[in-house]
Amino acid sequence: MNSLRSLPLTISLLVTSSAYAFNTPQLMQSALSPSCLEYKITGICYWLLITPFGCQLRTSIRVKHYVPDLVISSYANTGQNPWHEVAFLGAPVSGTAEGGGDTNARQCNEKTKIKFKNVDAIGHPVSQTIFQFMSGSGYSCKGSAVAFKPYFVSTRDVLGWRKGLPESFYPEALIPGKREIGQLGDLWGNMFPRAGALSHTHDYKAAAVIAQRAADIVTRMGQPHVYLPLKKSHSKGYWPPPPVHEGNKTTHKWQMLAPRMEKSCAVFPHGTPLSTHSDRLAEDAAYSWALWRPYSCCKRRGQVFLGSSNS
Repeated sequence: MNSLRSLPLTISLLVTSSAYAFNTPQLMQSALSPSCLEYKITGICYWLLITPFGCQLRTSIRVKHYVPDLVISSYANTGQNPWHEVAFLGAPVSGTAEGGGDTNARQCNEKTKIKFKNVDAIGHPVSQTIFQFMSGSGYSCKGSAVAFKPYFVSTRDVLGWRKGLPESFYPEALIPGKREIGQLGDLWGNMFPRAGALSHTHDYKAAAVIAQRAADIVTRMGQPHVYLPLKKSHSKGYWPPPPVHEGNKTTHKWQMLAPRMEKSCAVFPHGTPLSTHSDRLAEDAAYSWALWRPYSCCKRRGQVFLGSSNS
């Protein structure tokens, strides 16, 4: 885990791509999405204010909304993260993660194809700028992530991400039907092992499943990977989200950033079993999403938190 803390802060010359899909200003603008934010007033918090002159009951409004915690990129070629300013973080590592990408082309009689994706999970800059600034008003909740902080860079997690160890031997990886992303007639892929390889013929669906695996790792403590956990503790008047779980909107949702920016959010799988998702396929096999997670909070108005109503 400590290896992530020592990542260089200067742009590496090893980055091999100049065809970036978006930059930080464009990323900041993409977060102005009311449908992804999904802002709601859900109740009232009750506080006891204690002063030298006695005690006083005070209230504050409880709100709930989503915050873009992370930018998770799932891309084929090592060092080619679509987010321009952070691409150097996933540069090739000599001797351990020199390259990535797709396997050889299929033969005409083959029905499946193994795809491999590198993944970077980086703190979304909006999480600690706009939401952090507004949280003092009591009408907005701050997220868990630190802007630009690398929570997971797959080139540093060689054994877990490239070899699938030890998770290839987990029950979730060996028993069909456990922890899968899909719907009736449309299986996107299995969550375990949470590694970079997946057997799938559709590049967008494969990239989405692999991004979901990274989100599953970083929002949990003590996983057998090299990463920094994205965890915020519950406190008085502040309720952070539970760990991400596939298909569950109450834990997260995704906003596509590359190969095209979208203003709406969804969970995987989305669409119908007949959807081709051809408009989301990337020519360079590089994809990015903002991971939005739900937070609830209210402004502190006393020393003692008495409870809250919540619809």
